[in-house]
Amino acid sequence: MSNQRLIVLCTVPDRESATALAEAVVGEGLAACVNILPGVTSVYRWQGEVESGDELLLLIKTSEQAYAALEERIAGLHPYELPEIIAVPIEAGLHDYLNWIDESVTGVEP
Repeated sequence: MSNQRLIVLCTVPDRESATALAEAVVGEGLAACVNILPGVTSVYRWQGEVESGDELLLLIKTSEQAYAALEERIAGLHPYELPEIIAVPIEAGLHDYLNWIDESVTGVEP
């Protein structure tokens, strides 16, 4: 398995959900850091209708190794029936920061 780092995008409906999810995944070593970005308006199709709502966006820094466990944990904590969980590879970054992600994500065995 590669040493790929990921940014996982996840929207949540409120600050309480955002904080609970962020503290859980960082506390359990499934993520190095979670940024909580307020003020996101999402427009989406759900059950045949176009909907919109205010959300917060989580930017979750993790490793490819931890992704499956992270996804499972987010899905278990998330209040939505179908949460947005999308992983994007980190192609480049400050070497020391990338090493910090590696050192901080401890919730999975290599």
